[in-house]
Amino acid sequence: MADTGLGLGSTDTCRSGAAAPQQGSSRVLIIIPCFNEEASVGGLLSEIAATGRGYHTLVVDDGSSDATSAVASCRSPVARLAQNLGIGGAVQTGIKYAARQDFDFCIQIDGDGQHDPRAIETLLEAYRNDPTNITIGSRFIDHAGFCSTRMRRAGIRLIVLALNGLFSGGRITDPTSGMRLLDRSAIAFFAKAYPTDFPEPISLAWAMRAGLTVSEVPVEMRARETGVSSIDGLKSASYMIRVLGYILLARLVRAS
Repeated sequence: MADTGLGLGSTDTCRSGAAAPQQGSSRVLIIIPCFNEEASVGGLLSEIAATGRGYHTLVVDDGSSDATSAVASCRSPVARLAQNLGIGGAVQTGIKYAARQDFDFCIQIDGDGQHDPRAIETLLEAYRNDPTNITIGSRFIDHAGFCSTRMRRAGIRLIVLALNGLFSGGRITDPTSGMRLLDRSAIAFFAKAYPTDFPEPISLAWAMRAGLTVSEVPVEMRARETGVSSIDGLKSASYMIRVLGYILLARLVRAS
């Protein structure tokens, strides 16, 4: 077991397939939170390597009961959590690693295959053209690719209205996107604290409350290769109501 620098174990018994990081350029870490994604994570890592960009990767295995770590370790370092912390805990594990290893950027993508690794460069190019602390890959600017359910889209629109109405720092269309870039300032901010409940939209509320800036760039979303969404159907209404409550609370609490 190799040390990730976070006191967490990682497996790297067969990393010969990992691409060599590019020298003399910005150091980019791709954070891939996974929970029981053995069927998709290997292909995703191969796609990342196929871009030829030499990105660093860190798979965060959030207490999987399947072979996620074993599959991922053939192509990437793996931080294996002893128990399931949820997406917020898994993502912050990667962010803390990025902070300690002095990365210039970290980019979160899902382990289920929904995010096209070719869009990683799209986020980086958007940052180079118009630097903001957080750059979101939005599904709703060009309306291209896979589309979520009507109920979920309605809930997202309400969350958008709340975030854009209560906070300044950027106009958001896709607050629940799991594909986003953080620069050094955002990495340092979220390494200290990251929401465990509804982390995608609430992290944006925290960031804008603290004065960080947010922008978006259109990306195409693919249908997930494995698993099902945890907030489809009637759960979308409950999710939306609870998220709106957390956003209001974030607005009322002074930034630390």
